[in-house]
Order: sequence, then structure tokens, then C-alpha cells
Amino acid sequence: RNTTGKNKCFSGGDSSEHGLHDRNFQGRSYECMSDCADMSSYLSRCHSCRVESGCFMVYDRPNYMGNQYFMRRGEYADYMSMMGMSGSIRSCRMIQMHRGQFRMRIYERENFGGQMHELMNDCDNIQDRYRMNDCMSCHVMDGHWLMYEQPHYRGRMSYFRPGEYRSFRDMGMSGMRFMSMRRITDMC
Repeated sequence: RNTTGKNKCFSGGDSSEHGLHDRNFQGRSYECMSDCADMSSYLSRCHSCRVESGCFMVYDRPNYMGNQYFMRRGEYADYMSMMGMSGSIRSCRMIQMHRGQFRMRIYERENFGGQMHELMNDCDNIQDRYRMNDCMSCHVMDGHWLMYEQPHYRGRMSYFRPGEYRSFRDMGMSGMRFMSMRRITDMC
């Protein structure tokens, strides 16, 4: 079972020793094989990325904050325009592969209030399936999940690993309404 990942970013115009490369994998590179809370000490910007193994969440702000993007094995020659990313990768988190059952409880209100539903599979639209208009908190018991602000796995996304998430607003996601959820399976 492969639980490690390798992510290589590229940026142009960076004079740092461990810089990344420009679009289409030009320039210098920085290789990341684990979580990195602040990539600015290694590079000033990142315009392309190659994921050689595993899955990663990349963030446009340090400390795993800001907009999030899911990357699996593959090449992202100009991910900024492809994903609609306005900035550069500032932090990244490796996603450990989970084998076994997936379980997550979603709640209509903060602090696990209101309607509750337990998911063990992907849900492409909570409004259609559960008659829920909002998902404001969740408890991930098993597995790793991506939650999307629009039905059918579209729009901005957020990564959730096992734990309790009592308030998405307190996590800096005040403007987001999650409407679909997908398990991160061994597709990486």
C-alpha cells in the first residue's frame, strides 16, 4: 500500500536555491514529499506542478488556508488558468490513502445542530437527496472527504480528514455552502 506522495512544483523568476518553475515545467523545482505549511521559504511562486505519486491538497495561502485545490497523480502545466487559481501555491498537504469504510455525519447547522445525515458514499446533491439547504458542520469518522459548494462536485472545495468540524464559518469558510460530498478513494 502506497501512503507516500511526491509533488514537484515549478516557478519562474525565482532566485532562491530551492525555487519552483515556470509554466510547462520550466525553471527550477522544489520537491515536496510531505505537508508543507509555508512554501515561501522554498519559492516565490509556483506556475506548474507535477504529482508523481499520491494525492495532495494545495492552498493559495500559508498554513493550509485560502482556496483549496485537489491534485492527484498527473501533470499540471499551467494549473493556475486550468483551475481558476488567482495566486500561487503557498502550502500543500499530502492526503494519506484510506482503506476501509468511509463515514461522515453532516449537519444543517453549526455545532452539530439541525437535521443530521450519515454518509458512507458520495452525495452529488444534499438538497435533492436529504432535503437539506445547508451543511454548516460535520463529523468525519472514517476516511478523507472533499466537500463542494455546488451540487455535482462543482465550485470551490474543501478537504476534510477525520475529526469534528463544529463551524465552517469559524474555519474561515463563512461564504461557503457545501452542497455535494465525495470520498477520496484510492484513485490517486
